[in-house]
Amino acid sequence: MTEEILLKNCKYIATMNGKVLCGEDVLICDGEIEAIGEHLRKTGIVVDCSDKVVMPGLVNCHTHAAMVLFRGYYDDAELDEWLRKIWIAEARLEPRIVYLASKLAIYEMLSSGITTFIDMYFYPEEAAKAAVEAGVRAALGPVFADNFYDPREVLRELEEFYKKYGNLSLVKPIVNVYSIYTCSEETLLMAKEFSDNRNADVYMHVSETRREVYECRKKHGVFPVEYLDRLGLLSSRLRLIRLGWVTSWEIELIKRKKASIIYCPTSSMKLATAGFFPFKEAVRSGVTVGLGTDGAATNNCLDMFREMKYTVLLQRNNYWDAEVNAGDALHAATVNGGKIIREKIGKIAEGYTADLTLIDANSIHLQPLRKDNLLSSLVYSATGADVATTIVNGKIVYNRENLLKIKRKIQEITQKLNAFIEKISKTTR
Repeated sequence: MTEEILLKNCKYIATMNGKVLCGEDVLICDGEIEAIGEHLRKTGIVVDCSDKVVMPGLVNCHTHAAMVLFRGYYDDAELDEWLRKIWIAEARLEPRIVYLASKLAIYEMLSSGITTFIDMYFYPEEAAKAAVEAGVRAALGPVFADNFYDPREVLRELEEFYKKYGNLSLVKPIVNVYSIYTCSEETLLMAKEFSDNRNADVYMHVSETRREVYECRKKHGVFPVEYLDRLGLLSSRLRLIRLGWVTSWEIELIKRKKASIIYCPTSSMKLATAGFFPFKEAVRSGVTVGLGTDGAATNNCLDMFREMKYTVLLQRNNYWDAEVNAGDALHAATVNGGKIIREKIGKIAEGYTADLTLIDANSIHLQPLRKDNLLSSLVYSATGADVATTIVNGKIVYNRENLLKIKRKIQEITQKLNAFIEKISKTTR
């Protein structure tokens, strides 16, 4: 059991239930939101929130956390060239380095209000260990990628991973498949069989580039989403990542099969993948769409506030209209994130898990902050630096007052990571 927490006299509460509350309290007991209202009983830890905005914790639906190691490593290249270069460096990775890099990424995410991250990277046990130590919610697992691993070995690791982490409250095992262009049909069917037997969710990069779509049509005679449907992978358990080159009929197919989508606008822009994910059509048709930062090497920051802003701006720029709005982005980053990971998170409501983010309502660039401009301000003006406190599963796991202590830990980690990068750079760049 965790100690009760009372968030007292909150300046604003963004419930994501269609309401913004003013001056009310939030009572957290046993990891859940027990009550919301005025003058709730004082108990356990009392946090004065008279200068705070309380909102649901942000769900980073797709990242490669330990890739923070490669931030700025090879910035100016398109995806195909970037992957060739980065895979050479990743072949030199060591478990201890992945652990340290994951820990650094988790510090960054918690400090910017991310309470959950869904990860796809090497040595997932190291990232899981870092997540458990930090108290952050995570979904992760071994990655099917034929260019790196024997799929039979991945399957064995997956079985062991599920045995070890299947019953933990904060770490959820998933099936990661890198892409159709790194996995044979046999590998994809192997991942499907495991998913079917375990009722496990599958996460996969799909339709990232025009080249991927062209090669799929050339080899299989259909588009990537159609190919996955042909193999039986397209279902309510599949989460398709990026989809920058998806067709309208594939969106309809995704809707019919009740699959979900994860949109990573910043990473797609940085890697010049072009194309355009039709966020509006997908969301308005009823498809669940979440947001992800992707890795720090392809984004340069793990800040979901920026991701929400760029979601709206990129969509408006490409649609030539302003229909996609701040509410859409917030919904994707909170409510839909909860749906994608299948956890009762993403809303501030009684009975929901207490994964919460507290924002400094006095931050200069949020002023003048009012009830009527709160949601817009969170998307267009706020950044991760405005986060004062992060709560996961009813426990305070980040407090800006302890930032100096955290920075000391980060410096120690950074020294070791930089030494590793210097060592491998001599042979990989």
